[in-house]
This record gives sequence, structure tokens and C-alpha cells, in this order.
Amino acid sequence: MADNEVTTADFAEQISGILSSIPSMDEESAAKLDTDVRASISKITGGMSPIQLLNAYFDWLSHLAISPGKRDLLWQSLQTRLMELGSQATGQLALREKAPAIPLNDPTFASEAWQQQPFNFMAHAYLTLRDWIQETTEGIAGVDPFHSDLVSFINGQMLEIISPANFPVTNPEVIEATKNEQGQNLVRGMEYLKRDVEKKVNKDTSPEMGDFAVGVNIGITPGKVVFQNNLIELIQYTPTTEKVEREPVLIVPAWIMKYYILDLSPKNSLVKYLVDQGKTVFMISWKNPNGDTDREVSLDDYLDQGLMEAIKAVQAICPDAKINAAGYCIGGTLLSIGAATMAREDNDVLNSVTLFAAQTDFTEPGDIKRMLGASQLSFLDSHMWTEGHLPADSMGSSFMALRARDLVWNPAISRYFLGKEPFSNDLMAWNADGTRMPYKMHSRYLQELYIENRLAECRFEVGGKPVSLLDLRAPLFVVGTSSDHVAPWTSVYKIHRLTTTEVTFLLTSGGHNAGIVSGPSHPRRTYRIATRKPLDKFVDPDSWLRNNEVHPGSWWPVWNEWLQNHSSSEVAPRTAGASRKGYKVLRDAPGEYVLG
Repeated sequence: MADNEVTTADFAEQISGILSSIPSMDEESAAKLDTDVRASISKITGGMSPIQLLNAYFDWLSHLAISPGKRDLLWQSLQTRLMELGSQATGQLALREKAPAIPLNDPTFASEAWQQQPFNFMAHAYLTLRDWIQETTEGIAGVDPFHSDLVSFINGQMLEIISPANFPVTNPEVIEATKNEQGQNLVRGMEYLKRDVEKKVNKDTSPEMGDFAVGVNIGITPGKVVFQNNLIELIQYTPTTEKVEREPVLIVPAWIMKYYILDLSPKNSLVKYLVDQGKTVFMISWKNPNGDTDREVSLDDYLDQGLMEAIKAVQAICPDAKINAAGYCIGGTLLSIGAATMAREDNDVLNSVTLFAAQTDFTEPGDIKRMLGASQLSFLDSHMWTEGHLPADSMGSSFMALRARDLVWNPAISRYFLGKEPFSNDLMAWNADGTRMPYKMHSRYLQELYIENRLAECRFEVGGKPVSLLDLRAPLFVVGTSSDHVAPWTSVYKIHRLTTTEVTFLLTSGGHNAGIVSGPSHPRRTYRIATRKPLDKFVDPDSWLRNNEVHPGSWWPVWNEWLQNHSSSEVAPRTAGASRKGYKVLRDAPGEYVLG
């Protein structure tokens, strides 16, 4: 036997020696190692779980492989589509510019330029391919619906890449602009691209807010910070009327966004509008967490040190009144949890509860659910554990992926091919000013609310005991937005099934942000509204939509009138803070945390 040959026994002995040299691991160190591995992989994959994608595609392809009937139907469909394309192509060649345009049922190709040949045919061919690829994921017996939705979503993302709108030589609008400007649009676009790449390379995360700045021309409603701890500042806004309604309004914004979305420029400021209508308004301003010191901040902390501390402060400053509380997005979910907790303890400090685009049942939470399988959640959890928080750009990227055409491709075409700087307004400036999510809080939020839906099932625990929205007795005013991709209005509507108290539900036009930031008057906004009394029968969302007429205008005056109807009387305006009770004025609004 040659000297360099290794017998099976020798190899086994070597492996045994290596294994015996590895120090034994306890469960904690093993879990840390596994977490580090997943976190390392997530950095390469952009936070996506490759295991989840592989499982989804394997499920889809393997069931398609054992479905010859479905494959035959798909083949027939493809043949029919190709024959139609061939017929249309022949007509295009024969008639040339006289050939009629093919209808394109996609907003990407809505402009007149896409009705001209050959661009109209290219767009139609692309849409034909896209529709057929999407058809391949539908109606396959045995495929997990979650996997089917995920494969359909990923296929759609990949097909967006090859859209003819994304290339200068196949986009008639870019070609026309290049001719008219003699290529200067492309020169500007390259300058913008260079600037963006340099910012990325230099890891410059400062928001591009254009001409807007917090405390200068947005977030400028006068007020005072009257309380601060390690998680919140509480702002009390300065009254502008001779009398105010007795019941103050406490707003709980989402910490996934900065509070001043509700206090943008004066014409779009919900805070200013409420103050001018005679309301005493308080606003929570959440601290923007960092990974070093805030990784262990929990959802319980947001409830106890955030919402409950704010309520305690408002009670001290307005001791003679109950509170009209309003929560936006995840802030509304937190308010629901807090309201249920107080109801469980027979604490009736809340006069009413208002929810803006806030979910309490997460069985159908919108497109984001496509990404939240168990595997994806483990990768995201590991990534957050390593960083100590979920970075703002990760959160932004997730929502951008859900609407890639509107939030990625169209802006890129406009900026880099057409050479247009995006129009800057107060809402866009706010949108650029992102926030981070602390590891411990976000992990529980996703697992127990999104995945396990514990709040809706009366299994979400506060103080070691479950809370139930069935305990609520205060009236609810709930706002849904018709084109919401974050909190679909049909999901927000599920509050009707979770509580027996009075629910006034208002559905406004617009999306998750623009629908809420409506201004007191808006020429393009509409709304529907109806109130369900405690003993009324359940009405499903489709029937509700059919039964309630559309009203023109903003929903803000409607909510203001509802608050007035739930006010007991008018009183003299309160002074800022209550120094004798420990709530002295600390600084002017907008405070410090919003700048972090």
C-alpha cells in the first residue's frame, strides 16, 4: 500500500480526533452559533431566507411535476397566447403605423407613447408572458398557499426586471425625451446616479429631505415637551382657542415612523387642525433606538414606559377629564392592547379610542405576509439580534419590494433616464426620515401578532395574563384607507368581530399615509362611514361597501365632529405641564427625540 493512502479506519480515527477536540456546547452557545450563521447568510441575501425560497419553489415545482393535467392546460394556454401574439405581429407588419393599438391593461403603459408601434406590441408581448408565468402558480393541487403566494410574488419581481419600460431603447418616453433634450436628460441622470452611488459607498444614511426640515417648516405646531423618559417625549400643544373641550386628545403614533407625519406643514397638520378646533392635544414622540443601548427594549416597555406613562402624564395635567386616545398604524395596535389591559383592570380613563389604519387581527395583513414564514422570521430575528435593531433601510426596502413598480422602477426611470429630480413635498420629506426597530420588541411583534395572531385570539399577554378586546366599553372610531398595502382596510375592518362596543368605521380614499394625511379639505378625497351599535348584526366588508354611500371631501372634519359629540363640556385652556406633579416644561416642540 502506498504511503499516502488512507484506510477507512485511519479516516474514521482522524474524524473522531477532530470531533473530540471540539469543546462541548450548551444550548445557549449552540443557539448563538446558529444565530450567527443565519445572520451571516442574511447579510449576503439581503435579509431573505434562501431556505424559505427553496422550500416554496420545490413545493411548487414538485407538485406541478406530478400534475400532467395542469401542465397540459398550461401548455394549451401558452400555445393560444403565442398564436394570438403571432397573429398580432403579422397584422403589425402588414399595416405598420396604421395598425390599431392593442389595449394594455397596466398603468405602466398607460401613456399615449405606448400606443405607438413597435412599443405597443413589445409591451403587449411582455404582459402576455407575465400573465402566463403568473398562471403557472395558480390552481395546483397540494401546494401550500403560502408557498404559492411567495412563488407568484418572486416571479412577479423577476419579471418586473425585464419590463420594456426599464430600458432606454425600448421605452418610448425616454426616447422622446432624449430626442427633445439632445441627450441632456441622460447626462443629468448619470449625475444623479453618480451622486447616489457615492452616498451608498460612503454609507451616508442622512435623509434627503429637500427644502424641508423638522422644526423649521414641518413639525412646527407650537407646543412644549412636558415629560421625557428613555423611550418617549410627550408634547403638549399650545391652545389657540378661548375655550377647549374638556376631554384631551392623546395621539399614539407608530414608532415605525416619526410622529410628525401628523404635524407636517401647517396645511397638512392634523395636530394644528385639532388644536384650532378647540382640542387639547398631546403627542408621543418615540425615541429612535440604536443597537448598542436599546436592543432589549421590549413591546412591554413600549406599553408601560410609552403609552401608560403618557396617559399618567395627561391625567396629571388634565385631572378633571377622561382621555380621547388615537393610535396610528402599530401605535393603534399598541393602543388597542393598552385599552384592553385597562379595561381588564376596570380602569375607565379612556373616553374613546380612535384607530388610524391599525390592525388588531393579522390573519390577512396584506402583501407583507408573503415574506413572513417561519424560516424568514428566523433569519430576520438573527439579523436583528446581531445588529441590535432592524435598520431603517431594511424596513424601507421591505415595503418598497411590495410595490416595486411604483416605488423602485418608476422612480429610477424618472431619475436616471428622464433626468428628473423627484418633486419634493412634506410627506415625501417625512418618508425619507426613517426609524429603527429594537430587536426584542420587533421580534415579539412579528411572532405573536403577525404570525400567531394572539391579540385577536385573546392570547396576547400583558403582565402575565391575556387581554381581550371584548372587554372594551369605550366607543371606537376606526379609519381604514382604500388602497392600503400595509394595513388593508378589510383587515382593519376585522375589529368589528373582536369587540362588542360601538364601532364607527370610516373608509377613506388613499393609501396608508396619504389617506390619513388628508388635510381638512381635499379635492380628491372621498369617504364612507357607518356606525355599528353594540347589538347590531355583523355586516361583512363587501356588503358594508355596497350599503354605504360615498361622500366627497376629507375625513378630518367628520372625526372632529365625532370627538365633539363625545365631549362633555368646554373649559378654559390648560397651561403647559403640571410642575407640582412632576411634569414641568422641558423644552419647546418638536423636542429632541424626533431629530435622532
